[in-house]
Amino acid sequence: MIWAVMVFICFVISIPFKFSNDLTAYPGPLLTDIPIELPYLEPLDNAPAEMPRFPIYDLHSHTLASDGMLTPTQLVQRAVEMRVSVLAITDHDTTAGLAEAADAISRLALPLRLINGVEISTAWEGFDIHILGLGIDPQSSAMVALLADQAIRRQKRAEEIARRLEKNQVPDALAGAKAFAGDAGITRAHFARYLVEIGKASNMAQVFKKYLAKGKTGYVPPQWCTIKEAVDAIHLAGGQAALAHPSRYDLSPKWLRRLIVNFKQDSGDAIEVAQCQQAPDERTQLARYAEEYQLLASQGSDFHGPCAWLELGRRLSLPDKVIPVWQDWFK
Repeated sequence: MIWAVMVFICFVISIPFKFSNDLTAYPGPLLTDIPIELPYLEPLDNAPAEMPRFPIYDLHSHTLASDGMLTPTQLVQRAVEMRVSVLAITDHDTTAGLAEAADAISRLALPLRLINGVEISTAWEGFDIHILGLGIDPQSSAMVALLADQAIRRQKRAEEIARRLEKNQVPDALAGAKAFAGDAGITRAHFARYLVEIGKASNMAQVFKKYLAKGKTGYVPPQWCTIKEAVDAIHLAGGQAALAHPSRYDLSPKWLRRLIVNFKQDSGDAIEVAQCQQAPDERTQLARYAEEYQLLASQGSDFHGPCAWLELGRRLSLPDKVIPVWQDWFK
């Protein structure tokens, strides 16, 4: 609830922010998924010359390669500005932004370690569950094949959404959504932007309520890979699999335990314990789950764009008793 309120506040004060790619479990729109200008980032003339004494790890962030607001170059510059020491870029079902980010760090001599990552959409019991791959080889044949399949699934879903919308008197829906998506995969949010543009609704909420929410004309259930398929591909790519933002799936405590047990049985490695905006005691409870199910602990902002309430590296720390996912990374 607290997280949802913060997202709404960001929207009201018109600060760019987005959450996830296309959550099946969330029937409404991404409130701030509206056309905006990318923020201009001042050159970091006074960037720190060395990493902070106590490294800040942010292992969950997004770029324009999926649904983020910044280019990979802008993101790594901002990470340094926020004194992040170790950054994982985890775009939704794509690794397309990693090469530019690595090049920017090298070219600009930024004091930042980049962790190659990805956030894979999976289907579990009717929910859209996201699995982070940390420390992956983006050229791994297993990862390349899985992400290619994911892209096909996303494209087929977009085509079916467009077909249904056009039967409901919405012309050129696929082309319109693609214009908003650019090179990224098309989501329901891109369709919603297009419908607002052509006057089918006055805002994103109306579009979802009338066309794109579950049970409406343009809703098409996604057909993502399974949790096991995602975890296996991450492991074959040399990475670790972390369950992303476990508290954001609208699951009861009983069902959240079922999800964690399933993830553990599928050889998952870690659970995202710390995020920069959490309900009271949420971090403590997730740490208990990590201990109980013998999972490593991760942390990340899930940064998509500049916002007063969500920022790279902000309020990210793990409780004492958990074992960090990065414990063996730099030995």
